[in-house]
Amino acid sequence: MRSSLIFCLLCGLQATAALINGRKPVSQLRKEVEQRKAPLTKRDVDLETLYPARNISVPVDFFHNDTRYEPHSNATFPLRYWFDASNYKPGGPVFVLLSGETSGVGRLPFLQKGIVAQVTRATNGLGVILEHRYYGTSFPVPDLSVENMRFLSTEQSLAEIDYFARHVKFDGINEDLTAPSAPWVVYGGSYAGAQAAFLRVEYPDTFFGAISSSGVTKAIYDYWEYFEPIRQFAPPDCVKATQLMVDVVDKILLGNSTADIAKLQGAFGLGGVKDKRDFANVLTNGIYGWQSTNWDPKLNSPSVWNYCNNMTTMLNDKSSESKRTLVQNVTAAAGYSKDTGLENIMLNAIGYFGRNYVAECDGDQNACFAINNVTYYQQDSLAEYDWRSWNYQVCTEWGYIQTGNTPKDIMPLVSRTLDVEYLTQFCVDSYNITTPSDVEKVNRYGGFDIEYPRLAIIGGNADPWRPATPLADAARKRNSTTEKPFLEIAHGVHHWEENGIFKNETTPILPPNQVVFAQQFVKDFVVGWLKDWKTSEHAEL
Repeated sequence: MRSSLIFCLLCGLQATAALINGRKPVSQLRKEVEQRKAPLTKRDVDLETLYPARNISVPVDFFHNDTRYEPHSNATFPLRYWFDASNYKPGGPVFVLLSGETSGVGRLPFLQKGIVAQVTRATNGLGVILEHRYYGTSFPVPDLSVENMRFLSTEQSLAEIDYFARHVKFDGINEDLTAPSAPWVVYGGSYAGAQAAFLRVEYPDTFFGAISSSGVTKAIYDYWEYFEPIRQFAPPDCVKATQLMVDVVDKILLGNSTADIAKLQGAFGLGGVKDKRDFANVLTNGIYGWQSTNWDPKLNSPSVWNYCNNMTTMLNDKSSESKRTLVQNVTAAAGYSKDTGLENIMLNAIGYFGRNYVAECDGDQNACFAINNVTYYQQDSLAEYDWRSWNYQVCTEWGYIQTGNTPKDIMPLVSRTLDVEYLTQFCVDSYNITTPSDVEKVNRYGGFDIEYPRLAIIGGNADPWRPATPLADAARKRNSTTEKPFLEIAHGVHHWEENGIFKNETTPILPPNQVVFAQQFVKDFVVGWLKDWKTSEHAEL
């Protein structure tokens, strides 16, 4: 679910679907586009050789009666997909994993050792990875100009998945595996998890079952709730230290003293940042790492643990001691009495962000840390899809602006200066969109209340996207049944049951027990669903 943009969105998450969190500086966007153009790693090449890419021709425009898509198009384009038939036996299901808002190449490990491999082994099924329009190589348009973005919408993407299921022919398979002649079960994580849920409701005759993993079925424009699971489940001492740091920062940034603001930014070594909100945004790049934690060491990003260790160790960086008097002046300006513990928190933060961000900036700090840049955001070549495609979906339909608009009775984890206006300027600069995202275009599919036979809802209780899923505190409580499975993974973060490891990689603690249970839970209810298929009228088709 990718608006979004911090320094390390994909650090350690090579194969994990993930909505973007935070707003990245433009300098970081440039780096990521260049990194994607670099040669693929050996593992990527091996997987692409093992699972060759295929393409199917699909319509660009499925809704010729909707003025939203004018001028309409009768063209088609190649939609990329991959499949693995190594576990398939006649009568088995088609298990398709939606790649979501990124290149489908990153999902190939799931065919080999993730949830696709596990379910297809248990069911004699055929596994599929399906790319999303406007990502990877699946482009229905020659560039990403504002006019050409019009075919990127939730309903168009759902319609193309339905078309794929009803028309695809798998090389080497002589049987008709199109829907509804064969049982199709669709799986997705995060944004793709919402798609999976919507498909079961919108196209129930095509998709026999659906699994929504961390599926963000409720679009929320001002998504301050992103930080609530982090506040509740991240290490308490780290949370408290972050809250105190942010409180000091906000009491100065929201005050009227330009001298105090200059003193604060100078203490962090960020005096060259002109917009105080850009300064505050740099300080989000510690706690934001929570989403990138994973039970698999190969996929886990240690960034949040590094940050927390730095924030909670007694004066971790001795070199910061020289700034103690300056910090005392800053905390006093924020209204705090002399407090050595608070001073140490501030000094630790200054050391952490100094080493990891300030020191990495070679030159103009505005060029390094500004998140808004009209010239950059007007680029519209296909090479810019990493940020341009999902941002368009954010600005038009999905929202998820992760602000500091935390209720007054909760100390925030990010600055309250990070408001909707600041965090949505890219919508204006990129697409000339000045109105809030039309979240009803998403929520009409069911929101928190989405429900259907053979629609499974799974997610982690420590997932920052949980407040946008049917597992949210604001959603109604449900009981789990085979027909309507429902599971909250204890201490799980973002769709933790999706990836897997080889048998020779397992240890007494890997995968952790709750992930082993969740993956077995998925296999069990899919097997149960297929028993319904064999006794239904579908078996006669």
